[in-house]
Amino acid sequence: MAVTEPQPIRVQWLGCDLQTGLIVEELPALAPSGSISRLLGKPSNSSFSLNLAGAPQGWEAATVPGRTMIVAVADDTPVWAGIVLTRSGGSASTVELGCATPEAYFDRRYTADHTWTQQDEASVIASGLIGDTLVNGMRLAVDAPATGTLRDRTYLDSDDATALSRLQELMGVTDGPEWTVDVRWAGASAVELVARVRKRIGSQSAPSAILTYPGDVVGYTLAESYESGKGATVVRARGEGEGDDRYTSADMVAVGLIAAGWPRYEHRFTPSTSITSQSVLDGHASAALAAMQFGVQVWTIEAVASYAPRLGVEWGLGDTIGLHVISSPRHPGGLMVTARAWGWEWDIAGDRVKPILLGD
Repeated sequence: MAVTEPQPIRVQWLGCDLQTGLIVEELPALAPSGSISRLLGKPSNSSFSLNLAGAPQGWEAATVPGRTMIVAVADDTPVWAGIVLTRSGGSASTVELGCATPEAYFDRRYTADHTWTQQDEASVIASGLIGDTLVNGMRLAVDAPATGTLRDRTYLDSDDATALSRLQELMGVTDGPEWTVDVRWAGASAVELVARVRKRIGSQSAPSAILTYPGDVVGYTLAESYESGKGATVVRARGEGEGDDRYTSADMVAVGLIAAGWPRYEHRFTPSTSITSQSVLDGHASAALAAMQFGVQVWTIEAVASYAPRLGVEWGLGDTIGLHVISSPRHPGGLMVTARAWGWEWDIAGDRVKPILLGD
């Protein structure tokens, strides 16, 4: 709920070693060039500007591309981390940094040969794929308890598939496991990245937080789309091969919608070129139909961060949160929406936080 007085958020920026997690320097002169953001099961990018006049002596060691990460600490809680990938500066008074959230590292590591038959999707398969990145990798704990869902998967090193693509393919099947990479304290002078795998990331039992318009929410948008790639009533997934020899799923059809008068909208896609199992392709097609048959509904909420329920404390990535609209031009009678936060953006300088809610 909205509060009567703003609660200023104290943000610290830390430059940390990617492999050990040790804090190299605090960077008080660092400022994001826009928002920082996170997405469920995907990397996101952010850029920063470091004012050299206020930079500590060890700022270069704290921002080495490929070796370090920037960590945002909000009121003593780490809420965001980004691997430094680019750094540029010269005669200007600032140095510009480009960062990507730790999920991007999985796109820089390739998976080994694996054959898993009726093994748990999280504790064995997802954990094993993440494990391929741990040798000489970044400091990363794996938190992947068994979900009880057993799957068959065969992966080959010769497929040249990254850990990111494999994890996203696994998440994309019907009832597939979700994953993300969080950041947490690992003592007084270090942080640690944690790869979390669950059937569903976050809390869905009840809204973790409720935001109100008008109130702590200054604006919201409901974006609905049935464009190509976003809406379909018939879905087919394709795998390895060519022509008649290409592996393919059965057509997944929204029978009820078509019977009720909806047109046939077809969607075909390839979740992975190396899939040779129809049951796996059926799972991808079924999951895609469930997500696409009614099109896409995305709620983007813009709230005052210092008034709203606190990101990283009261709600986080994957949580179900509520939007209470008392009245608006789009919804004059008001409404209450509960949906999952599949992503968020935080404009620290502008004191705005934007949960991105994906409707069912």
